[in-house]
Amino acid sequence: MTTIYIARHGQNEDNVRGILNGHRDLPLTDLGRQQAWQLARHIKDRELIFDAVYASPLGRAFETAAIVAAALGLAEPIVHNDLIERDFGVMTGKPVADIEEICAPDIIKAENVTYFLHPDGAETFPELLARGQRMLDLVARQHPDQTVLLACHGDIGKMIYAAATSTPWRQVLTDFYFGNTDIIGPVEINVPLS
Repeated sequence: MTTIYIARHGQNEDNVRGILNGHRDLPLTDLGRQQAWQLARHIKDRELIFDAVYASPLGRAFETAAIVAAALGLAEPIVHNDLIERDFGVMTGKPVADIEEICAPDIIKAENVTYFLHPDGAETFPELLARGQRMLDLVARQHPDQTVLLACHGDIGKMIYAAATSTPWRQVLTDFYFGNTDIIGPVEINVPLS
């Protein structure tokens, strides 16, 4: 069995300004880098040992993963496109405050987050869930009986968790808040049969 942990990236400028990131590629803020170092300290304090670290290709997640990997004495993170954030379609770059006005009634309200479901050009949550499952299958095959950290983003991180735990995706959206450099885990996954 493979054990995974899922971490969200540190703060970036869009987070500060209340802008929806999606595939926008902005670097971490100084606070975001501090958050990544704090995440590394938290991992050390919990005495977690990782065999590998994977990261989204977007700078905010890769930089978070690189800081954590370096602090833990691990190799540079392995970049994988399936960890990239959800494509927000027409909502990319829009203020978070505009979600309800633009997307209602196709929204889900959760703690500190309002999720939009079907704006033009956006990746759907079922599509994101399938991408999360694909990532889990790859990690389970590549790292049997190992522990792996996946550094990614809010929406894809939640869908990876939903896939790993067989929890309905709508439930995962409202079950918990996944803030900057929060870490979810441990979750055990099996190598897929096919």
